[in-house]
Formats: sequence, C-alpha cells, structure tokens
Amino acid sequence: MSPVRHLSGPHQDRRITVTPETAGWRTLGVDVVGLAAGETEVLDSGDTEGAIVIVAGRLRVTVRSAEDGAGPAVQHELSRADVFTELGSLVYVPPGSRARVEAVDGPATFSVGWAPAEPGYPTRVLRAEDGALDERGKGPASRRVRHLLNHPAPAHRLIVFEVHVPAGGWSGWPPHRHDGVDGSPYLEETYYFRFAGPEGIGMHCNYTSDPEHADSFLVHDGDLVLVPGGFHFSTASPGSDMYFLNFLAGDLEHAERGTPPCFDDRHTWIEDAWRSVADAGSAR
Repeated sequence: MSPVRHLSGPHQDRRITVTPETAGWRTLGVDVVGLAAGETEVLDSGDTEGAIVIVAGRLRVTVRSAEDGAGPAVQHELSRADVFTELGSLVYVPPGSRARVEAVDGPATFSVGWAPAEPGYPTRVLRAEDGALDERGKGPASRRVRHLLNHPAPAHRLIVFEVHVPAGGWSGWPPHRHDGVDGSPYLEETYYFRFAGPEGIGMHCNYTSDPEHADSFLVHDGDLVLVPGGFHFSTASPGSDMYFLNFLAGDLEHAERGTPPCFDDRHTWIEDAWRSVADAGSAR
C-alpha cells in the first residue's frame, strides 16, 4: 500500500489518524479528533511522548502516570474560541501515561502528535504566552510563527509550531528541507490546515530537484498534509487567512531540536533583498 500524503479533515464527527506505518516513515504519529459535548477520548502514550494541542472549544485533560489509569492524576484545562482569534496551548504527555480528554461545555477539536521517547519530562501545560513568537519573511511571504514546543521548551523528540498566514500569502519561503539530505537534519512533519472562511483554500508543495518527485496538494479547511522529504512551502488563497499546525519529530533529540533546516539556495537571494529594503527604510 502506498503511503498516504493528503487526508481530508474531520468536522466533529470524523478524525484523522497518521501512524508511522501509514505514513511510510519511522517516527511521527498524529491524530486530529473532534468531540461532541461531554464526549471523551482516552490516549495511551506507551513508549511515546505526546503533545495535545487545542484547536477549538474547551478541553479537560487528565493525565495519569500509569497506562492502567491507576497512577496519580494531573488535570489541565485548555480553551480556545478558534485558531484565528486566540493563540494555542498544549498539554505534554510523558511516555507510560494515560490521558483522558473530555469536551466541556460544547464540542471541541484537538490534535495530538506522538514520537518515541524516553521518560524524563513531566506532564505539564504550555500556554501561548510561554512560547516565542516570530514574525518571519516580508511582503507576500510574511507570516507569524508561534513556538508551542520547540527548544528551549523541553521534550525528547517532539517539535510543535503553529503558523498564521495572511490571505494571499506564502509560508515557508524560501523553501526549506529537513530530510537528512545535503546535511539537513532528519525530521518528519505534518501540516494541519484551517481557513478563516469556509470557502478558503490553499496549496501545499513538496519537491526535490527531480521533477518526478514533486507533490502539490489543494488543501481545504481541516485537511492534513504529510512532508516525507524534499523542500516544501504553502500558499493561501487571496480570500481567506490560513492557519496550520506543524508536528515534527525525527533524529533530533532534546536541545538538538533547535537545529534549523536547510534552504533551497536557488531562492535564498530574496532574504538579502528583504534586508536591503529594511535597511533603506531605517536609514530614512
């Protein structure tokens, strides 16, 4: 069976599940889950660490340190109107834990990433204000990147970002790669897309120097795209702001998770052009 690269998203009564086996890679798993009011989802971490990210609604997350549910409980609450009006937060779930996720006071949607890990970091909640905020790019490639779980926030392998792209904008430009090729770090990655309007659409592209190894996907609200390798970037349609949630995991461990990707040097000249414009403006 060929690995899946593009999955249509859930709208409360559906879910997305990506495992290393279905993805055709070896590390990262991702779920997107919609819950009705009062509904619960039980997640066993096993030999992986997890990061539960609120997408919309209100969640009560109870984490126990034993998968049989007998360990001491730590409870966290996450709430978010939607991804465009509020920044995200997450609950870190250590290996060997059971997490019970309940939708409180209405329906809720969350996503969770999984990666093999050794015990060592406790369960905890990371709020929006805990992560760094980057304003990246210029002009049509401007976007806002929130570091939800990246170094120096501790984890074994998991990395989590959320990105806001204005309508008509480009993200990930210059295109970058992190597939172990040409000295880049090896990280598997998923993109979970949301759009501010129901008619919103975008494009996501994975490519290499070989034209036969290029994938372009038309993405809608709730879709998930996998990045198995190569350079990649995304664009938003002019009519709707775009959001995506990134989970990454691979060979980088602990502090190494802060290692940057490699960029397509055919396009990096634009960064010098952006700096020149900025310098000219500051000199006035």
